[in-house]
Amino acid sequence: MKAFMTRRKSFFVAATAALALSLSACGGSTPGTTNPTVADKPTFAAGTTMAKLSAAGTIKIGTKYDQPLFGQVGLDGKPVGFDVEMGKLIAAKLGIAADKIEWSETVSANREPFIEQGKVDLVIATYTINDKRKQVVSFAGPYYEAGQALMVNKDNTSITKPEDVAGKKVCSVTGSTPAATIVDKYKAELVPAATYSACLEPLRNKQVEAITTDNVILAGFVDKEPDAFKLASDQTFTKEPYGIGLKKDDTEFRTWINDQLEAFGKDGSYKKAWEATAGSVIKTAPELPAINRY
Repeated sequence: MKAFMTRRKSFFVAATAALALSLSACGGSTPGTTNPTVADKPTFAAGTTMAKLSAAGTIKIGTKYDQPLFGQVGLDGKPVGFDVEMGKLIAAKLGIAADKIEWSETVSANREPFIEQGKVDLVIATYTINDKRKQVVSFAGPYYEAGQALMVNKDNTSITKPEDVAGKKVCSVTGSTPAATIVDKYKAELVPAATYSACLEPLRNKQVEAITTDNVILAGFVDKEPDAFKLASDQTFTKEPYGIGLKKDDTEFRTWINDQLEAFGKDGSYKKAWEATAGSVIKTAPELPAINRY
């Protein structure tokens, strides 16, 4: 039985990776990259996480591999997207070049465990800040504010607002805030998945009537397959502040990252990262949200 489960898990991981690669090979916009200037021998207070990472010359960052525009693996096996660019900017301020970042795939269900277990130093993965998550990890940011939306098949005219999904099958990711909202507030029947890309085939085959998550994620999928999918509406129905997850109560590191985020908003780095990635589809560049220094 154990061997069967291991094989099954290996198959699922391989299938998910293959799907992510197929998405990157489809039509639509391809996120670009930037090359932030790497700080030359930055200094930090002894014993801080910043000092340890800078001395090591590497940092482990978790991101998503199947989220067009924000975190997506290309055919070369390297992640690209707005979240990836934010990670590169932070690493550069630590004196760590982009090619020294150790990327790990994080999905919604494993973001907190990966941080708690030390598998990653940071998670930058369309990661909504909320009070429940703040009980086990800390957040810097927010660096972007998205909103929950619905994606449907191109020929669907019955769903235009969240109230329309009551009693209907809707796919979303296990452990995500959109999944909880669509069930608790809008009374949909949740069809859970490990990743949002795993929801695409059930929607295409009409096994579910909609996919729900943040509007920017869905916009990426629509950009890839505009003849198959559409957003049910341009309107969002929640606020999803994206934060950078890190070890619980590492206040010095959180404060330092917040300082860097504010600097990125002022020196043009934030805008440049957006324009190279999500800005290929979402033309209006966002303003950096006010940092929540809780």
